[in-house]
Amino acid sequence: MGDLVAGDPDLTCWAWRPGMFGHTGEEGVGEYGGWMAVARLVVDRWLVERRPAPDLADRLVCVWRGDLGSAELPLPDERLDLVWVDDGSLWLAGPETTSWSRGYPPGTTAVGVGFKPGVGPPTLGLAGSEVRDARVRLDELWGDRRARELAERVAAHPDDGGRARELEGAVRRPAARARPVDQVALEVAARLNQPHAASVRDLSRAIGLSERQLHRRCMAAFGYGPAVLGRILRLQRALQLARSHQGPLRLAALAVAAGYFDQQHLAHEVRAVMGTTPTRLLRSR
Repeated sequence: MGDLVAGDPDLTCWAWRPGMFGHTGEEGVGEYGGWMAVARLVVDRWLVERRPAPDLADRLVCVWRGDLGSAELPLPDERLDLVWVDDGSLWLAGPETTSWSRGYPPGTTAVGVGFKPGVGPPTLGLAGSEVRDARVRLDELWGDRRARELAERVAAHPDDGGRARELEGAVRRPAARARPVDQVALEVAARLNQPHAASVRDLSRAIGLSERQLHRRCMAAFGYGPAVLGRILRLQRALQLARSHQGPLRLAALAVAAGYFDQQHLAHEVRAVMGTTPTRLLRSR
C-alpha cells in the first residue's frame, strides 16, 4: 500500500465500507483509537479509508486511497466521490447502480474524498441523477483553470496523506456556500435502510409525499429513485453483516438478516448489481 501503512497516524486504514448512517465499531479487526485495520472481505482489499477532517465531518463520510487496478469488484454506492488518479487527472464519480471496472493497470493509485450520501449534490450544485453511473472529468464541471490548478496542487504532495488533505481543502470552498441538504430525502433513505423496509407506496404515505415527489427528491439527492436506493442499501447491509460475522457464513441466514426474502433473492440481486455470485462477493481473506 505504499505510504499507507498501519503505523501512519494520519492514514491508518479502516476495514469497513462506511454505511450511510455511521459505524457501530463492531466490524473489522484491529481497532486502534477508533481506526480499523485488516479488511475481512477480499472485495475490500484494494481500498483503505480514514475519517475526514473534523470540520468536514458533516459533508464527507471518508477519505480513501486505493489501487484501481486491483479493484476486481468495486462496490456501487449512493454517494459522490472527488477522485485524483496518479496520471494527474481529477474526476467526479457519481452514484452507481452496478459494479464497474475501468480497466486500470495494477498499481494505478487513486486518492479520493467520499461525500456523505445526499450531501454531495447540494455541495457541488448538481443533481445526483446528472452523474449517475458516470465518472466526469472535473474540468468539465469546474473549468480548465480551476481543475488544472487543483490537480497540480494535489500532485505536488509527495504522499497520499498530503494529497488527501488537498482534496479536503477543495471541498471547503463549495461547502461554505452550498445549498441546504434535503432532509426529507435523508429520512427516506433512513427508512429504506432497514432490514424490512416499507414499500415505496407505504413510504410515500408515511413521509407525506406522492410517489412521484418521492422519486424526484431521491433522484436529486442520490441519483436514483427509492426502489433502486433500497436495493443498493440492502446489498451494503449484507456486506456489513458479512464483515462482522464470526465463523462459517450461512448465506440463507445472512440473506434474511439483511432484508432479502431468501437466499435466492440475495443471489439474484448480487448477480444483477455485481455481476457475480454471493459466494465470490463475500469471500473472506
